[in-house]
Amino acid sequence: MANSALLRELPSTERGLRTRSALIAAARTVFERSGYLDTRLIDITKEAKCSAGTFYTYFSSKEQIFAAVLELAQEDMLHPGMPHVEADADPAAIVAASNRAYFEAYKRNARLMGLLEQVASIDPEFRRLRQRRADAFVLRNARSIESLQARGLADTELDPLLASRALSGMISRLAFGYFVTRDGLPEERNVDLDELTRTATRLWVNALRIPG
Repeated sequence: MANSALLRELPSTERGLRTRSALIAAARTVFERSGYLDTRLIDITKEAKCSAGTFYTYFSSKEQIFAAVLELAQEDMLHPGMPHVEADADPAAIVAASNRAYFEAYKRNARLMGLLEQVASIDPEFRRLRQRRADAFVLRNARSIESLQARGLADTELDPLLASRALSGMISRLAFGYFVTRDGLPEERNVDLDELTRTATRLWVNALRIPG
């Protein structure tokens, strides 16, 4: 997700890894509580109960530790842990399970996704980082679409990468609107996760002409 401009190499000792992880956890707490712009390094070190010297052993700046926080969130969202699906389940059921896992992971990381959107609007490096995050999802979903096409379970006339970009963008914006901004949802319209998953899956299955 991030590159060498934002992240250093991992520590070589277990103690170093634990300290770095504790700093990242503390930073996430502060970023989510105070927002990116209002967070100070002293707030992070105070939350982590460590010195500024310890912080600078692992990170050079607020930008660098924010990138580390986002990297962990990306791992959670790319590999959220799928609900149990039978090995011989139809593709529609697998799409539904994948969408649910993504939405649940997005909900866990919604505050960070909102912050990333804000920071990307003012910082070119984080704008590129956000694009790399989106590209990772697009490529993963394109491979899944290509596999379905090879098995005769999806429209073979579609370009898998372009189809993935369209569908992944739809799912991502749907999640952002539902979990971050609540755009397009009147207060009296209480859409639950089941309905969100069902709608997203129906659109995905219909678009790819997946049977079932």
